[in-house]
Amino acid sequence: MSTPERSRLGQSVDYPRTYDPGLLFAIARAAGRESLGLAGALPFTGADRWNAYELGWLDPRGKPCVATATVEVPADSPNLIESKSLKLYLNSLNAAHFDSAEAARARIAGDLAACAGAEVHVAWGLPPITADVSIGIDAQELDVSDYGPPNPGHLAASDMDVATETLRSDLLKSNCPVTGQPDWASVRIAYRGPRIDRAGLLRYLVSFREHCEFHEQCVERIFIDLLQRCRPQSLSVEARYTRRGGLDINPWRATANHAVPAWGRDPRQ
Repeated sequence: MSTPERSRLGQSVDYPRTYDPGLLFAIARAAGRESLGLAGALPFTGADRWNAYELGWLDPRGKPCVATATVEVPADSPNLIESKSLKLYLNSLNAAHFDSAEAARARIAGDLAACAGAEVHVAWGLPPITADVSIGIDAQELDVSDYGPPNPGHLAASDMDVATETLRSDLLKSNCPVTGQPDWASVRIAYRGPRIDRAGLLRYLVSFREHCEFHEQCVERIFIDLLQRCRPQSLSVEARYTRRGGLDINPWRATANHAVPAWGRDPRQ
């Protein structure tokens, strides 16, 4: 009879026992952007917004402290921060002593900035779970058979009809290029311009299902494909990924003339 110890469940993971900023792993954004034909000035602004639910350290007398936090990495930083390395790094703080919560926050911000190559904003607490006023597109009755690679050929927009709306799908799924684990997200597309065909948009998002790419790169791919295929006058793409290892990530990219989306959480997160 199989036992947990003899199964995949029984494979232990070595979590760090001492503070180690060297655990953070930077991924150059340039590689993913080259595949999208991006060179020179970026056609978007944005950030990678992280929500951290499992964070702790020791005070000067050795008593444990716990917190939640938000982390914001600018999209124009040279590097993104690989998610598993961020989880391991935050766990390495569990046995580190800090004189105050502010000292811990400043250390985290400094370490993440060194990894990203740009200033990173860190604050205690989490954003609220927000009411959703977007238009869901998942209830459409349609045949779907394209699960990858991402197929922008599904995208279309009508020049005869101009819209200002925010569309949402909860069916975005891709796979981590490091671990192969599934990444699930709700994606919000806010735009002004030719009305986007909703059936084509849903088929396009589903075509990410077997695709392996980092969260941030998937959002940039969606943004570029929509910009090129649908020609909106303004565009914002935000994906709210479900939590793994005490972290969820919410990358957003937008044209310079689009308002910054409010930082909120979904019930699934």
